[in-house]
Amino acid sequence: MPGNNHLVIFDTTLRDGEQSPGASMTRAEKLRIAKVLEKLRVDVIEAGFAIASQDDFLAVKGIAETIKDSTICSLSRALDKDIDRAAEAVKPAQRSRIHTFIATSPIHMKHKLQMEPEAVIEQAVRAVKRARNHVGDVEFSCEDAGRSELDFLCRIIERAIDAGATTINIPDTVGYAIPSQFGETIRQLLNRIPNADKAIFSVHCHNDLGLAVANSLAAVAQGARQVECTINGLGERAGNASLEEIVMAVRTRQDLFSIDTSIDSRHIVPASRLVSTITGFPVQPNKAIVGANAFAHESGIHQDGVLKHRETYEIMRAEDVGWHTNSLVLGKHSGRNAFRTRMLELGMAFDSDEQLNDAFVRFKELADRKHEIFDEDLQALANDAKERDIPEHFGLVSLRVTSETGVVPRAALVVRVDGAERTVEAEGSGPVDAAFKALEELAQSGATLQLYSVNAITSGTDAQGEVTVRLEKGGRIVNGLGADTDIIIASAKAYIQALNLIFTGVRRQHPQAAEV
Repeated sequence: MPGNNHLVIFDTTLRDGEQSPGASMTRAEKLRIAKVLEKLRVDVIEAGFAIASQDDFLAVKGIAETIKDSTICSLSRALDKDIDRAAEAVKPAQRSRIHTFIATSPIHMKHKLQMEPEAVIEQAVRAVKRARNHVGDVEFSCEDAGRSELDFLCRIIERAIDAGATTINIPDTVGYAIPSQFGETIRQLLNRIPNADKAIFSVHCHNDLGLAVANSLAAVAQGARQVECTINGLGERAGNASLEEIVMAVRTRQDLFSIDTSIDSRHIVPASRLVSTITGFPVQPNKAIVGANAFAHESGIHQDGVLKHRETYEIMRAEDVGWHTNSLVLGKHSGRNAFRTRMLELGMAFDSDEQLNDAFVRFKELADRKHEIFDEDLQALANDAKERDIPEHFGLVSLRVTSETGVVPRAALVVRVDGAERTVEAEGSGPVDAAFKALEELAQSGATLQLYSVNAITSGTDAQGEVTVRLEKGGRIVNGLGADTDIIIASAKAYIQALNLIFTGVRRQHPQAAEV
């Protein structure tokens, strides 16, 4: 069990983070993120919910087979079939954990579980014992603990620890808690439960009131020694506690927190970029730690102070969290080895020489169009190379648009459909709208466009634009990504990738949707 001065970082980006609408990830994408989390030195990676689907099971199993330096965890309800499936998925891991949960609030027990409190306790005990028969590391969560009665929490947690739980998680499932109240809950649980010293107490806070990080830190101040969090605060509804904010708050305020984490903070920004790119969820510029403005100063007084002595207006060093002051790295004369080396420095490894060669060719093409190549451009290239692993039903061959004052915009595309080239044209309210209408006329997907988002990857008029297209069909939501110096082409690429996901993907059951 970690020492009392160590804060365990439990990352649930691949499980709770994926429950954000549209944030569904492929197995390959999950493995890429897991490798970055391992490099970040995350203690525990919750790789998924093994019972949710065969694809989720295989994703957890694949991560368990690959990751060596982090504990690999699968979520499970307090049901035999869930626990056994989770155990099978994490079995290949060098260090494994089963995380089982049951609801403990009166409203959940009455309306969702339709169980009496004593029956809930007995089911929790059975689940923990069954999990301990499979693994030595078992986490038990009291779902909706934030609205649970304190006396009942004390009873069920004491029994769960006696049954073999090594970590007790107190989730604020609906983001209802206030820091002072939540911290007091943790303090009372640690003081009132006789065997509390036999387990690590953990918190998992949602951000519905914007207090997930504050609640987590209040709990840590009162003795919690594990925080469940996600990269960029990704998660369902308003998200979860942000890993980067938790880690840097504890590290920066050592005068208040006599603990620290094992996180190698230099990999925070690369991890943030990777998760943002894969999920299609942009990071807001003023986001703490990882936002583009996090270390920017416009005020003349601030700029003068920072130039004279950095600590006048900066409480952290940008380079300590992965921001590079020398972000201009490569140009058209750079060779393949320099390209590969810089990619590895940024935490982007290729799975095959074919992926590397493909990315390098497109790097050269980009360098011919864009004089200065930045780290963000390289991230987009790496992502595009790996996205080509998605089965290609549609592929963009060429695109031509006309847009003129007083004339209805028109787009003409040549699209490869299962290997055969097809030509399609359409008009629209703008060139992007025309291109999308042409693609939809060809695909006849019946999908609804839910989101169209454009972000400049770097500064300057020659910057690549990164486009996210979110489509919904029959309750299934997918994100398509595209990047190019031509924003119309980037948009078409993103729409086509979303179509490929719609046509080739299998809808997975939402992990929390299965019967309890």
